[in-house]
Amino acid sequence: MRSRDLHSLMWGEALSLLEQAERLQRQFFRVGPSAAARAWEPPVDLVESGDALRVHVALPGVGAESVAIGIEHDAVTISALRSFPASDGGARIHRLEIPYGRFERRIGLPMHALELTGRSLANGLLTLTFAKRKEAA
Repeated sequence: MRSRDLHSLMWGEALSLLEQAERLQRQFFRVGPSAAARAWEPPVDLVESGDALRVHVALPGVGAESVAIGIEHDAVTISALRSFPASDGGARIHRLEIPYGRFERRIGLPMHALELTGRSLANGLLTLTFAKRKEAA
C-alpha cells in the first residue's frame, strides 16, 4: 500500500469519526442557560389514538425512583439523573457515547385537554399515558 493511500484512508476515518461525534452531540446535548451548563435530552415519541396520547421516552439505565414528572398548563416535564457506572480506580475509559448526568425534557402538550392516567418504566422505556378529556357539551 502506498503512503498516499494510507494517508487518504486515515483522513477518511478521522472525518467519519468527527461526523459521528457531531451527530451524537446534536442528538444528546444542548447548551443550557449558560455556556458551561450542558444537559442531555432523551429521544421522545408521541403516539395518539382515539382516546389517549402516549409519550414514550428512551431512558436506558435510569431508575424509576429517580424520574420526576411535572405537569404544567401547556407541557409535561420529565427529569432524572443517569449516574455514571461505578468503576475501579484503575479503569481507563476508551469511549463514551452514552450521555450521563442530569437531564430535563419539556414536551409541549395541551394539558387542558389531557389527564395523566398511567406511568410505567420498563426495559428502559418510560411510557406516560394521557387520557383525552371529554369536552363539556
